[in-house]
Amino acid sequence: MLYREAGQFKTTYDADQAIFPIAQDRWAVIAFAAIAFLVVPFFVNDYWTNAVLLPLLIYGLAALGLNILVGYCGQISLGTGGFMAVGAFASYKLMTSFPELNIAIVVLLSGGATALVGVMFGLPSLRIKGFYLAVATLAAQFFLVWLFNKFGWFYNYSATGQISVPERTIFGLVVTGPTAAPWVKYLFCLSFLALFGLIAKNVVRGRIGRNWMAIRDMDIAAELIGVRPLQTKLSAFAFSSFYVGMAGSLLFTVYLGAVEVTEVFGINVSFLVLFMVIIGGLGSILGSFLGATFLVLMPIFLKNFMVDGLGLLPVLAKHVEILLMGLLIMGFLIVEPHGLARMWQILKEKFRLWPFPY
Repeated sequence: MLYREAGQFKTTYDADQAIFPIAQDRWAVIAFAAIAFLVVPFFVNDYWTNAVLLPLLIYGLAALGLNILVGYCGQISLGTGGFMAVGAFASYKLMTSFPELNIAIVVLLSGGATALVGVMFGLPSLRIKGFYLAVATLAAQFFLVWLFNKFGWFYNYSATGQISVPERTIFGLVVTGPTAAPWVKYLFCLSFLALFGLIAKNVVRGRIGRNWMAIRDMDIAAELIGVRPLQTKLSAFAFSSFYVGMAGSLLFTVYLGAVEVTEVFGINVSFLVLFMVIIGGLGSILGSFLGATFLVLMPIFLKNFMVDGLGLLPVLAKHVEILLMGLLIMGFLIVEPHGLARMWQILKEKFRLWPFPY
């Protein structure tokens, strides 16, 4: 009885087109944001920050970027790991070449550099789609990893091929490096996720987002009604790569601190982010966050349950985790193709109609 639209009248177009037109949704989002920004930083420690919160925030940003391309524009991509590597190495080169550059600007510029690379690899989408586009983006994944391994300029000719982040501060607080406080790293990543999540929500509800969805549903019909496939598809690749590049930059600078491209940005990362989008829900901003939350927390839960609780070997627990992930993907594709976001939407609709749910 608390979740009702009755009595909530809209007197302006802005109120009618608000992101959260129901007051209860707005209050819930404001309360969640207040807890995330004002309460959680006082309770985080190294374990919660490094094992749960930072991976959740960073992969949530990467899943959001991939969902823009796959879920909203219908362009399949298997090169997410390679594009995250572009963001990581771009931030490394910027930080070593321009030591005075603000870390927030570094992350944004790294996203911009990744957007340019994404547009370049998005050019084949103008002629091919579906499975063939997936193969083209998969080729981008392997090419980018090979490129960063092959040419020493990208890692400043380090003998190990590994890049390490220099220490940087923002507002006098250390954000990168081993001395950075957990709550500072958490708030830094959370700010990027909240800001660009809000931007993505507004973009997909506007003209650009409608063009993406028109191309996704039927590209020939979209072209007939005036949607330009060239600009629309390339803008989707640019937006998606920008978000993925920022996620790669944050993964390197704030979370890991030192990376080796083959181990950190391999094909497994591309599939992991794609699984987040599928399980969370294609074409849903909320689904990107739900999928990232599910796939970040599930391995931790399984490890604690099977290794610590049942006494199984960690290797066996890892195999069970991979098996469950495959079964979940098949189950969601068969039972609920729109993922966790659709399940949440159905649950809210039942609450709105209670005690007469359909």
